[in-house]
Amino acid sequence: MPLGRRLTALTVLSLSLVVLAVGTTAYVTTRWSLYRQLDNELLSVAQSMQSSVQKDPQSLGGLSAETAAIAGVSLLVVRADGTISAIPGAATSLSPGPTELAAASTQLVSEPHTVTSATGQQFRVVAQPFTRDDQSYALVVARPLTGTEETLRQLWLVLLAVGIVGVAGVAIGGWVVGNQALSPIRQLSRAVARITETDELQPIPTSATDDLGNLTDSFNTMVNSLASSRERQKRLIADAGHELRTPLTSMRTNVELLVADESRHMLPEGARHEILQDVAAQLGEFTSLVGDLVQLSREDKVTPAPEALDFAEVVRAAVTRARRRGQGLRFDVELDPLFIMGESDTLERAVTNLLDNAVKFSPPGGTVRVHLEGDILRISDEGPGIADEDLPHVFDRFYRSDRARNTPGTGLGLSIVAHTVQSHGGWVKAGHAAEGGAEFTMMLPGTAVPPEDIV
Repeated sequence: MPLGRRLTALTVLSLSLVVLAVGTTAYVTTRWSLYRQLDNELLSVAQSMQSSVQKDPQSLGGLSAETAAIAGVSLLVVRADGTISAIPGAATSLSPGPTELAAASTQLVSEPHTVTSATGQQFRVVAQPFTRDDQSYALVVARPLTGTEETLRQLWLVLLAVGIVGVAGVAIGGWVVGNQALSPIRQLSRAVARITETDELQPIPTSATDDLGNLTDSFNTMVNSLASSRERQKRLIADAGHELRTPLTSMRTNVELLVADESRHMLPEGARHEILQDVAAQLGEFTSLVGDLVQLSREDKVTPAPEALDFAEVVRAAVTRARRRGQGLRFDVELDPLFIMGESDTLERAVTNLLDNAVKFSPPGGTVRVHLEGDILRISDEGPGIADEDLPHVFDRFYRSDRARNTPGTGLGLSIVAHTVQSHGGWVKAGHAAEGGAEFTMMLPGTAVPPEDIV
C-alpha cells in the first residue's frame, strides 16, 4: 500500500477508535444519568404518596386512576402474604415480584430496578415499605421506560451519524493533507525515475521550507553536483582526446616510416636515429600527459596526513629537483617555516610544476625567485611573462598561450597546481613579476609555530 494510503488508513483507524470510545462513554454516561433521574423521581413519588396510601392500603388511600396518570406512574400495594391491591379502574399489566414481596416482609426499601411485564413492556420499579394495623405492606411505584429508551435510541443514532460523518470528513481531509505532505516525496520519486530513464540531471523546483523542502534542496544540490561532475568529465575526456590525438598520430607516422624502411630502405643516413629519438620524446610526452590526466581525474578531497608537515621542506625538495633541470639558472630561495596539514607528494608536485614553468621560460643565466613568507609562496622568473588576456585562463585544462604553443608540456601542469591547492584549502593566482616575468602566488593555511608532534 502506498505511504499516503497507509497514513490515511492509520488516521481513520485512530479517529474511529476515538469516536467509538467517546460515543460509548457519552451513551453510557447519559443512560446512567437518565436512569438515576428516573429513580430519584420514583422514590420521591413513593415517599409523597406513602402517607395517603398508609391510611387505606386496600383502596390505596382513595387515589384515582387520573392522579396516577398525571404522575405518569402505576401504583400497587403488596402485602407481605402476597395480597395485591390496585387503584380501582386503573389498568396495568405489572405484577409484583420477589423483590417487592421482600420489601414488604423486611420493611426495607428496594433498590430501583427494571422489570418486564407480561406484555413485554419494561418498567422501572421501586418499593416503599410501610405498616398498617400490624400488617407489613409495600407501595410499588412503576414508570414505563418507553420514553427513556426512545431518548437513548435517538442519542445513539445521533452519535452514530456524527461519528460516521466525522470519520468520513477526517478520511477526506487526511487524504488531501497526506497528498500535499507527500507531494515533495512523489516529486523526488518521479525525478529519480526520470533520471534513471532519460539520464537527465534536472533539479526539482520547490518553495517549501519544512523538512521535506530541505530534503528536496539536498536532492537538488546532489543533482547539480552530479551534473557539474559529469560536465567536467565530459570536458576532460574531450580535451584529453584532442591532446592525445597529436602524439599518437605523430608516433604512428614515425613507426610506419620505420616499418616501411625495413623493406625499402628509403630513409637517408641518420634519419632512422632521429625518428627513434622523436618517438622516445613523444612517448615521454605521452606518459607525462597520461600521468597528468590521472592526477586531474581524482575528484576526492585530500585526507590530511596524521601529522603536520613543514611546507618549507616540501618547497626545498621541489627546488632541488628544479635545479637539476635548470642548469645555468640562478635560484634565489628564501623559505620561512610553514606547518600545514596535507599530502607532501601532491604538494611537492604542484610546486615542481610551478618551478618547471619558471625554468622553461627563463632566459639563460636568469634568476628564479622562490620566497615563502608566512603562508604565502611566490615563484617568479625573468622570462617573457604572461599576457594580460591569458591571465584568466592559465589554470584551465589544456590551455596554452601563443607564447607556449611551441614549448614542451601537456597543458595540464597549472591545472594540477590549482586542483591541489584548492583541495588543501588554499588558493593560487598568476600575475606579473617586478622583473618582467611571470609570478605565481600560492596561499596555504598553516602556522609558523610547529605543533608539538613535529618539534
